[in-house]
Amino acid sequence: MADVWDVSVATVVVGFGAAGACAALEAAAAAGGDSVLLLDRFLGGGATKLSGGVIYAGGGTAPQRVAGVVDDPEAMFDYLRHEVQDAVSEPTLRRFCEGSIADLEWLSGHGVRFAGSLCPDKTSYPTNRHYLYYSGSENSGWGRQLARPAARGHRVVGRGTSGRVLYRRLAEAVARQRIRVLRQTTARDLVLDDDGRVIGVQCSTMIGAPAPARAAHRWLARLGAKPFIYAPGLGRAIYRLADRLERRYSRPLRVRAERGVVLTAGGFIANRAMVREHAPAFRGGLALGTPGDDGAGLRLGLAAGGVADRLDRISAWRFVSPPTALISGLLVDRAGARVCDESRYGAAVAEAIITQSDGKAWLLMDRRLIRTALRQLRRQTLWFQRLQALYLLTSARVSAPTLDQVAAKAGVDPVGLRASVQAHLDALRDGKDDPTGKPSEFVRAINQPPYSLIDVSVRPRLGYPCPMITLGGLAVDEQTGQVSNALGGPVPGLYAAGRSAVGICSTSYVSGLSLADCVFSGRRAGRNVIAAEPAPPT
Repeated sequence: MADVWDVSVATVVVGFGAAGACAALEAAAAAGGDSVLLLDRFLGGGATKLSGGVIYAGGGTAPQRVAGVVDDPEAMFDYLRHEVQDAVSEPTLRRFCEGSIADLEWLSGHGVRFAGSLCPDKTSYPTNRHYLYYSGSENSGWGRQLARPAARGHRVVGRGTSGRVLYRRLAEAVARQRIRVLRQTTARDLVLDDDGRVIGVQCSTMIGAPAPARAAHRWLARLGAKPFIYAPGLGRAIYRLADRLERRYSRPLRVRAERGVVLTAGGFIANRAMVREHAPAFRGGLALGTPGDDGAGLRLGLAAGGVADRLDRISAWRFVSPPTALISGLLVDRAGARVCDESRYGAAVAEAIITQSDGKAWLLMDRRLIRTALRQLRRQTLWFQRLQALYLLTSARVSAPTLDQVAAKAGVDPVGLRASVQAHLDALRDGKDDPTGKPSEFVRAINQPPYSLIDVSVRPRLGYPCPMITLGGLAVDEQTGQVSNALGGPVPGLYAAGRSAVGICSTSYVSGLSLADCVFSGRRAGRNVIAAEPAPPT
């Protein structure tokens, strides 16, 4: 007896964030919007909608040229190969760099706006006056040794954090292409034929549920998004109510995918058990994602014969700026020793704190730097950065007239702290490089008491959270995006992109690299799944 399908299309994309939208748009460009079906458990957007909306791009993009930023694909490659390491092969990284301009123009063609207003300050995220900035460690001492620095963080034009604008533009493009989207629909299992080829998706959907139940589910999905990040207990309680509605009112839906399925369901940062299993050192951070980032894409891919890689890689971010005066402080561990160059990107700083200092670190400042930081607050920060900086400069800070006294207050070894400060002052006096390689424009003599130690340790606190995302995922063929099996061959009919797959940022992350990889890998998967031979009739 032939299989019974409720819906039949060429391609099914599971997850409607940036990667899913890009995969669907690319597939629809080749075969028409009616050939593609997008599924999302909630309302779409995923972690993309919650993000800063930054695309890492370079090589001479239009915004770079407007800003007078000199860049080329080779300089971009020379820097990124040290960040990316062996997450992907060098040929794949070169394709990413050489195609960066085209990917940004492709987004622009779908209505995503960028601008060449260059941020003059070192920052974790630019203000509403600036949409191009150094989003990684390019301009740190370490980065300058690798390649000519260039600003490559392209923030989507929009006030506040721009991820919601990026998602809105992509969703509008999906609608223009008449791609069918089934929201409030969860992919439960992949359907395989007798030869192990993925030919469809077994779903449960709220479509057809009573209108009040569907409306309540939509309302809970919207209501719980921000609390899920900033007040996890409350957020999880809200989504448990949504889950109850799904269990009570959802009905089965069986979808055939003649060409294949693309998994773009995000990572697993919302799955605390998986985080404990694969990356136990990364605890105490803020899970930057939605309940959909629970590893569902991984589970589906593994059950179909795929393999996962780099699940131990989590990016945690500990930004010390803005304001930029904080970069001139000295980041020290409990022994008083310097941790790293304070101008490095926040993920590199957090990794150093977690792996070298057991998650404990303090930023040493003096009276002059504290005053400078306070003056910089309004000009250099958005509201959420201002609140964080005020917390650091007040509640997280202890002060004392001497180094020994402030060390005693913070629980830092005074001998080690004095030695670090002396080495810093000696290098400055002798015209030598900073001991950690911090660029000279960020180096200021710390010798004006009272001294302060600001607690920047990685631990749960609302005033200074440490956001985290997972970087690993399903192993894929780097030419096609097809999911790989244990023997290194393909899982027929199955593709993955974004944080459901190993990609450009699966070893190390800088702002914008994950979304850029969503575009790169999503487009790749969309092109190749629609070009695949159709599955035989069932």
